[in-house]
Amino acid sequence: MTKADLNGTLIKSDIVNHVYEKVGFTRQEAAQAVEILFDEIKSELGKGNNVRISRFASFILRNKKARNARNPKTGETIRIRSRTILTFKPSKQLRDSTNGSSFDDNSNS
Repeated sequence: MTKADLNGTLIKSDIVNHVYEKVGFTRQEAAQAVEILFDEIKSELGKGNNVRISRFASFILRNKKARNARNPKTGETIRIRSRTILTFKPSKQLRDSTNGSSFDDNSNS
């Protein structure tokens, strides 16, 4: 039983176990492979690059402009500084698989 079975959330150690079981790496190699993948994604996002993983999803950086807002408690106007936000956009295949369609390994995206 994985931790995901207990609370409905897949965690990194579950991913490592799946890589270990399906690919045939040792647990240490599987953990290293997963860590390298996450580090590469973080590194590219840190450089300001978007990340697209075909048939899975895209991690997209968006710039938000500075703007004025109002504190609802005091009514005071405050300035919200410009910032970069990270968005996650699932691929069509991922959306379809989460909506009950079968995941088609032969489609292109």
